[in-house]
Amino acid sequence: MKFTKMQGTGNDFVVVQETEIEGTKDYAAMARRLCDRHFGIGADGLIVVCRSEVADIKMRIFNADGSEAEMCGNGIRCFSKYVYERNVLNKDKFRVETLAGVVVPMLEVENGMVKSVTVNMGNPVFDDTLIDFKLDVKDRSFYITYVNMGVPHVVIFVDDILVDDIVEYGPLIERHKLFPQGTNVNFVKVVSRDSLWVRTWERGVGLTLACGTGTCASAVAACRSGKVERRVTAHLAGGDLGVEWMDDGCVYMSGPAEIIFDGIVKLA
Repeated sequence: MKFTKMQGTGNDFVVVQETEIEGTKDYAAMARRLCDRHFGIGADGLIVVCRSEVADIKMRIFNADGSEAEMCGNGIRCFSKYVYERNVLNKDKFRVETLAGVVVPMLEVENGMVKSVTVNMGNPVFDDTLIDFKLDVKDRSFYITYVNMGVPHVVIFVDDILVDDIVEYGPLIERHKLFPQGTNVNFVKVVSRDSLWVRTWERGVGLTLACGTGTCASAVAACRSGKVERRVTAHLAGGDLGVEWMDDGCVYMSGPAEIIFDGIVKLA
């Protein structure tokens, strides 16, 4: 099977076209195998380019553990670059079907190459009962804000982002009984009125270098609580993303995507 390895601010993916795959399409098993960093290609997730009956094209994304995600912010940018540069679609703005609904990427193109992708991520959905909510986990208490950006996110504001804390408490919060479907967990340090740091424990993946939907959730949670303005730069371990929460409620995310290499993998 032909594949392309891509990354967006360090969040990496194996991208394949549904039409290239022969036989049974067990994407969950395929994701577990291909995303393994020792025995596979290595990635945070598997992106499948599919036909759509309701939009221009469809994106399916599977986490490294085989679970299917509703959406992925870094993934949709990689997907958009792929379908444009590989001539799947000849548009610089198009509609993508996802499990979280139809998403519209807008591409900045220069000499036939996609330099940046801006995506309308839709409207955040808050749960008023989980705003600045005290959550007891193990030997710690965290004040969390829950935001759904197409996928569920918990945002925790901290004075310092400590990887040891993320690795210890991230999986416990991800699987907390309060979130029966699991949740992503974002640890956020506000730097200024227009800048913040974000590290994410991603549901079904673990600690990642970046998470697009998590960055958007973190930015709107910080804005709602009065910590930042509506437009911010988010610093991630894998690079920077721009996020703007518009007056109409929509959240726009802008950032890069990169093709790392192409290859062929044997499935059987």
